[in-house]
Amino acid sequence: MLKKTNKIRFQLQQVGSYLSGMIMPNIGAFIAWGLITALFIPAGWFPNAKIAALIEPIMVYLLPILIGYTGGKLVFGTRGAVVATLATTGLIVGAEMPMLMGAMVMGPVAAWLLKSFDKLITGKVPTGFEMLVNNFSAGVMGMLLAITSLFAVGPAMEYLNGLMVNGINYLVHHQLLSLISLLVEPGKVLFLNNAINHVALGPLGIEQATETGKSILFLIEANPGPGLGILLAYTFFGVGSMKQTAPGAVIIQLFGGIHEIYFPYILMKPALILSAISGGIVGILTFSLFNVGLVGPVSPGSILAILTLTPRGDYLGIIAGILTAATVSFSISVLIIKFSKVSLEIDLSTKKQMGELKRVSKPSKSETETTNEVKNLKQTSEFPEIVNKIIFAYDVEIGTSAMGASILRKKMQEAGMEIEINHALIDQISKDSGTIIITQQELTLQALKKFPESYHISVVSFMKNMEYDALIKKLS
Repeated sequence: MLKKTNKIRFQLQQVGSYLSGMIMPNIGAFIAWGLITALFIPAGWFPNAKIAALIEPIMVYLLPILIGYTGGKLVFGTRGAVVATLATTGLIVGAEMPMLMGAMVMGPVAAWLLKSFDKLITGKVPTGFEMLVNNFSAGVMGMLLAITSLFAVGPAMEYLNGLMVNGINYLVHHQLLSLISLLVEPGKVLFLNNAINHVALGPLGIEQATETGKSILFLIEANPGPGLGILLAYTFFGVGSMKQTAPGAVIIQLFGGIHEIYFPYILMKPALILSAISGGIVGILTFSLFNVGLVGPVSPGSILAILTLTPRGDYLGIIAGILTAATVSFSISVLIIKFSKVSLEIDLSTKKQMGELKRVSKPSKSETETTNEVKNLKQTSEFPEIVNKIIFAYDVEIGTSAMGASILRKKMQEAGMEIEINHALIDQISKDSGTIIITQQELTLQALKKFPESYHISVVSFMKNMEYDALIKKLS
């Protein structure tokens, strides 16, 4: 049962990773759109009709095309991306609403169809005609997909989107929107936060903001209150290392907007998901009571970013929603922590005993096969003589991968080394024998299979420093 649950969780993470992989590279464009909206609309801080004229073209044309292009590129490189933009253009023309969700569907589908066609004709094209066939196949398929999107997919996506909007409006009008936290908060702990925020709620929020100038949907996942309450409870009433690390996590989560930082604290004590859900429900109720929202999507979910995208007159309600969410989450977390029968901290001796038990116990067949597979793959790559760059690879946990890269970059600077260090979605890493790829344990096998020519480092958490010190020692 546990194995099946883990498999479902992994599959959900993979889907969320792929969908958010279409959004995250373009999040700067979404933020730019939100800032232009907040500053230059008639009700903004600096009303300017000429600048505000940028809002509709960015929302209707640029954002869907960027998403479609990125989705196509993930599936079949630049060639797939070009066909994906043609299909997305058909969506835009065939519908009377922003086709963000449609682009998430048609972008990858268009690229996959072209990839399948290329695979079908591989080895069957006469010598010298390869470029001609490639160009015309892409052109003809792009034309057909654009027309199909115009007359069929666009209207269908508009109808489906209308159903979703009506569902959200029903929840809002019947004061039931807060119940969405029953799905959102557990989904966040499974590291589906980016998918929830940018894939599920973001497009609907943008449509709502277009009509009313703001949307409460931008606040549902981005509200730092529930996580803040849990971290504060650990800060004052936790034990051991969890108590020691919680104050730093508070700063990272509240001001840095990296919500992933508090997920492990819930996983250490799953009952705390009740705190997150309760805080989320109360936060949304407060936002609804004050009738507040944001003018654009927030990423990362920092209090600073939220206040930047808050329209004039909504600051009181926004701050109240965050504080009430944090207060409720904190109160419930304190009760769970204080009256828990199981200690939140496993001491070193217990860890040692657990390790000995694991060594004595017979591993399952799947675990043995996986371990042997990792070992075999590791043997194919050695530490490179010349290191060109270091990549922190992630599938969904973008926040902590960025922080891990920042930690290592600072250590490198202190050691007097200059090596390119970045974080990237695993599907967007280019193959290079001079690259060191750092992954969390659950992603290591996938990275080893995908990049056997690279040197791999597997870590429990991107926030740990011991592996980084060892790496610097090797490099020096």
